Amino acid sequence: PQKQLQSKTVPKRLGVPQRKPREPQLPRSLIKEIFRHFAKMPVTRDAFKIVEKSSERYFKQLSNDLEAYTHHAGRKTVEAADLEVLLRRQGLVTDRMPLNVLIERFLPLEYRKLLIPVAVSGNKVIPCK
Repeated sequence: PQKQLQSKTVPKRLGVPQRKPREPQLPRSLIKEIFRHFAKMPVTRDAFKIVEKSSERYFKQLSNDLEAYTHHAGRKTVEAADLEVLLRRQGLVTDRMPLNVLIERFLPLEYRKLLIPVAVSGNKVIPCK
């Protein structure tokens, strides 16, 4: 006597929650490294969590403001001038403290080279605009 093989039915999963799309975040290690550099002292975990939340909110607000400036100007691309206007409104850029001085003071040399035009031999300016 041969038994007929029957396929088993797999029960459907009901109510499987869909994953929410996650927003991109700065790496925790980067935030911690930057904060430790400027704080120059040990930081408790609770304090670090607050710093992490604050930095997320700050960058979210920063990007929303830049988006609004770009939209108001009728463009689809954020330009350096938009960032300079934003930093001026926040009081970080003034007539006495231009954006280039802030860049030179707080960013490492490899980033400064990318942001501030420099004349090199051969009559070339790096970075090209």
